[in-house]
Amino acid sequence: MAVLCGAGLGASLRRCGAGGSGRSPWKPLLLLLSPPAFSTSCARCAKDRRLRQKRAISERQLTRYFVDQRKVRVVGGQGGDGGHSFHSEPRKVFGGPDGGNGGDGGHVIFKADQQMKSLSSVFRFYQGFHGERGGSKNCYGANGAHMYVKVPVGTLVKEDGEVVADLTQHGEEYIAAHGGAGGRGNRFFLSNENRAPKLFTPGEPGQERVLHLELKTTAHAGLVGFPNAGKSSLLRAISQAKPAVAAYPFTTLNPHVGIVHYQDYEQVAVADIPGLIKGAHQNRGLGMAFLKHIERCRFLLYVLDLSVPQPWSQLQDLKYELEAYEKGLSERPCVVVGNKVDLAQSRINLALLREQAAERVIAVSALTGENLEELLLHLRELYDTYVKTEQSQGQSPVKW
Repeated sequence: MAVLCGAGLGASLRRCGAGGSGRSPWKPLLLLLSPPAFSTSCARCAKDRRLRQKRAISERQLTRYFVDQRKVRVVGGQGGDGGHSFHSEPRKVFGGPDGGNGGDGGHVIFKADQQMKSLSSVFRFYQGFHGERGGSKNCYGANGAHMYVKVPVGTLVKEDGEVVADLTQHGEEYIAAHGGAGGRGNRFFLSNENRAPKLFTPGEPGQERVLHLELKTTAHAGLVGFPNAGKSSLLRAISQAKPAVAAYPFTTLNPHVGIVHYQDYEQVAVADIPGLIKGAHQNRGLGMAFLKHIERCRFLLYVLDLSVPQPWSQLQDLKYELEAYEKGLSERPCVVVGNKVDLAQSRINLALLREQAAERVIAVSALTGENLEELLLHLRELYDTYVKTEQSQGQSPVKW
């Protein structure tokens, strides 16, 4: 049996004369088969009900959106002025002063939010809401509302080069600028010596500061290596992250964080740090901008390209750069990941690398997925060791 949509049925009935004036034998049928709000049986009438997918962002566009430094001027809300009035009602001529105090100004508060991944949404100026003026009949003015600014977890707040706050936990807050106190109404100055005070004070201005926000990526593990070593490809292979991958160096210009999921619902965050070069601790090749994201990593994964001559020299250079940047950074728990083992030359260099390196070496191929299971199991061992260490010291480990 053929099925017509509402538009097709109406057109066929109009051709049969059902759309004319007067009573028609087709009118009951038209009421029963009235066209629905949308039709899925007719290609001409059907609507596209698919969900719109988020537009893919290229690495060049992501560089524009990702911001890890921001200069912000914050001003607290001004306090409300004190009230100036005298009570007056019938048969009570000298009611006395009844001006209430003004409300306090609102604060500017930075709040860490794990949903925020960049400082691009942080504006350069924030001001708290002002307090209201005190009213008559001893009514106090309302306090100004606080201005909350969401920042990513791992944001450093600096003033004149000194760290004043480190927001490392979700929901952690820091009052960047205090609001001004409300003024006093003339009721406040009532005394036995002065029964009719006319004095009242204005509200105080809010605190004004210029702060520098600096974002350091917070993750459990950090992928450290030279450009074109396959760090982004490895992150794509073990997680759902989609960093840009290409055959030229410095493809990744911003850190990416991927989440590795395990069967017991534990989640390990792995950060893809942009490639380092020799002299990175001297800020060569934006080295300081990349090295600062490694400070928050609890353990490191040195990713080496096994296809290049003497890959163990890369490991020595990476450790030297980390130690020159921050003392003790290269001594954190780590594992050496030899990438591109699917190439012929890599098999020969793998045996030599294991003789030269004192750490455990895991050979993988991010392209073919070879030996990724061993890497994921060892990654979980490093994570469990980190959790036990934090709990033994009475601290709460970072959870994703």
